[in-house]
Amino acid sequence: WKGFVSLWISDVEQNHPEIAYENAINGMVSKYSKLKSATAAIIRRRDEIQGRFNTQQRDLQRIQSDLQTAVDTNQDDLSIVLIEKKNALEVSVTELAQELSQAKGDADDAKSSLVSIKSEVEKLKAEKDRMLAKVRSANARIKIQDQLEGLSVDADVQALENVRENIKNTISEANLGKELKDSDLDTRLASLRKQTGASSARAELDALKAARSKKSATKQM
Repeated sequence: WKGFVSLWISDVEQNHPEIAYENAINGMVSKYSKLKSATAAIIRRRDEIQGRFNTQQRDLQRIQSDLQTAVDTNQDDLSIVLIEKKNALEVSVTELAQELSQAKGDADDAKSSLVSIKSEVEKLKAEKDRMLAKVRSANARIKIQDQLEGLSVDADVQALENVRENIKNTISEANLGKELKDSDLDTRLASLRKQTGASSARAELDALKAARSKKSATKQM
């Protein structure tokens, strides 16, 4: 189910890039919020160590001053106690200094990570606005192209081609009527009679010419 949901979300994000950007931004904002809380705890620990370090360093300075006074006044028993306290404080201050250095490093790293994540969130927001503007522009171009294709001359030419075909069919139909008329029996008979009449006239003309020639030949004899 997780895989199915993941694929479904992926498909939705591909079709709706604004959702993908929002999910990415929200995810980073959530991480930023968690890291911010962790960073606050790290800084609080650093400040606590800093406070303890400052307090023990002041105590060490005071004990060192007291020890000097005890030595100057020959109070050996007090001097021994103060030396023991001084030595213990020196060890504690040294350890706190190391711990404070580590705490400061952790705090700096955490703050650097916060700044980095915040910068990435701002970059993602800017990228989202830029890329969504490009998507809107591309969709507008596709829509215009579709409209231009719908307004192309192909449809007009196709309509004209239909008219041309209709004209050709009409002419063919007219020619067909003439062909049918020419093939009609009455039409063929009338044509035959015309041909017969022409043949008779030609025969009569030939006979007249032959008679004239014969008459002329008789006179010459």
